[in-house]
Amino acid sequence: MRGVLFFIVLCVFAWADLNQSTSLKIQQKVDALDLLIENNTYNLLYENFIRYKILNDELNLLKFESEKKGLRPQERRKIQKQMQNLEEQLKFLKDYKDLNFAKSLGISENVEILPKLTNPLAIIGAFSHIKKLEDEREELGIKIKEFESLVDKIDEKIIALKELIAIKPSDANRQNLKDTQRKLTEFQSALQLFKISFSVYEKKIEDEIMRVNAEIKIQTIRAINILLAIALVVVVSILLKFVAKRYIKDNERYYTATKVINFININIIFIILLFAYIENITYLVTILGFASAGLAIAMKDMFMSMLGWCVIVFGGSFRVGDRIKVMQNDHAYVGDIIDISFLRITLYETITLETYMKNRRSGRVIFIPNNYVFTQLISNYTHHGMRTVYDGIDVTVSFDSNLEKAQKIIEQIVLRQSKPYTELAKKTMRRLQNEYSIRNSRVEPSFFVFFEHWGMRISAWYMTNAYSALTLRSNISKEIMREFQKHEDIKIAYPSQNLHLDRAQPPLKTGGKD
Repeated sequence: MRGVLFFIVLCVFAWADLNQSTSLKIQQKVDALDLLIENNTYNLLYENFIRYKILNDELNLLKFESEKKGLRPQERRKIQKQMQNLEEQLKFLKDYKDLNFAKSLGISENVEILPKLTNPLAIIGAFSHIKKLEDEREELGIKIKEFESLVDKIDEKIIALKELIAIKPSDANRQNLKDTQRKLTEFQSALQLFKISFSVYEKKIEDEIMRVNAEIKIQTIRAINILLAIALVVVVSILLKFVAKRYIKDNERYYTATKVINFININIIFIILLFAYIENITYLVTILGFASAGLAIAMKDMFMSMLGWCVIVFGGSFRVGDRIKVMQNDHAYVGDIIDISFLRITLYETITLETYMKNRRSGRVIFIPNNYVFTQLISNYTHHGMRTVYDGIDVTVSFDSNLEKAQKIIEQIVLRQSKPYTELAKKTMRRLQNEYSIRNSRVEPSFFVFFEHWGMRISAWYMTNAYSALTLRSNISKEIMREFQKHEDIKIAYPSQNLHLDRAQPPLKTGGKD
């Protein structure tokens, strides 16, 4: 009998130890779950919400107590102090007054809508928009999974608390179970709301992505068609340039033809791009109507230069390679045209008589706006194939010189030196007469004799190369000087002065003839 009692007591102690060990393990599990749950962001939001409700209920209760009659002043001051303390706490928790888990998850009611794509450049922004929507969807999915995991942990805690209460019933465990079950109910409702909101939001995202992808496809096809049209225009322009190079032998005409082809090519490409992306042509015409008035004033010089380019290219007044003279602010610039663009003429300044007499410098690149053809004087030395211009040289001989002999020598030298250019001028003059009414087509050298203060001036005018007038002038000057030195009855006259140092002595001459 004693042995049976000992066995029973031993079993009771063993069962108690087992319950104690099981209870400890379950309690540890509950504590671990509490740690995970309490540190969760959504649980903190919920706890703050509950805390706000509790404090608000306490405040309302104190307000009711403070309104009672018969309170002593000391008790009323105590209640008011407690109310102030609660109001301060509620100020910090006011953001949790109305808890909204959907808002905390960042689920928006509306999806960001991308404006309709109207050009291929917007495709890049469209891909960025799609990527942003997909990232938002993925981020919301991760948040919902985290919230589901929290709900699972709360459910797991409830199971563990029930096991703990079965082993070790206590009021604290029962209250904990009650609070946890209430939290689980609210979290499950919130989770259900999250899933419904997310499904609606996900559907909106999918619809937006499908719409943007469809517009990307339309713009891609349109861009490919435009590129093909532009490529066709470029190929046609290349073929036209090839034909021009093959059949136009004159370099100047070929240059002008290529410029015209480039101008037409650029305008066609511009028109293709313009009409490809203008949905409402009436709207375009209205906008251009309003904009043209302002542009006409603000960009008057540019439009005039573009119009001047048309006049230059199609009018034939100037061509690349022509030698021209431009007057600006009483300064003359002489040079060769090296380029004619839409807005300006590029001039390479060269050594001329103008350079020798005034500027004393050359070799500059000068840019002349095309609108100068309407407002400034521009002289063309080589218009319509002309390669010669009149140049002149003046030689003054003294009054006692043999004037007839001097004139004859100058005429012979000038005729001989300028003969090739005179023949060339005759040929180009006949071609020029086909375009213009030129009555005086004489190009032979001309000679004149005039009185000067210190002698007789012999003026010789002759045709010379428009690109190297100074060379012929230099050669003629040297040859005239050499021939005059052979004749004692020909003396070159120039201004001079007489200085009388002593009246008893004959005057001292400083140079030239008296």
